[in-house]
Amino acid sequence: MKGWFVYILQCKDGSFYTGVTPNLKRRFQEHKEGKGGKYTLEHKPIKILFSETFNTKQEALNREKQLKGWSHRKKENLAKFGKP
Repeated sequence: MKGWFVYILQCKDGSFYTGVTPNLKRRFQEHKEGKGGKYTLEHKPIKILFSETFNTKQEALNREKQLKGWSHRKKENLAKFGKP
């Protein structure tokens, strides 16, 4: 099993949050409980919109950086169609 996830959460206000974790289920629960960081404390996450797995933390961080540079529409297309 691969060890790191990059994920995009959809928040209640329609915004997206992108992050990295070794345990996606636990991290999503932390976000929902207000323990996941300032952004998701203010913008309540409602679902995991997209995730990818990687063998190393560095690979996941590189992908996270790439995704954070994308527009909302491009992230939405990735989640819907598997490509931007």
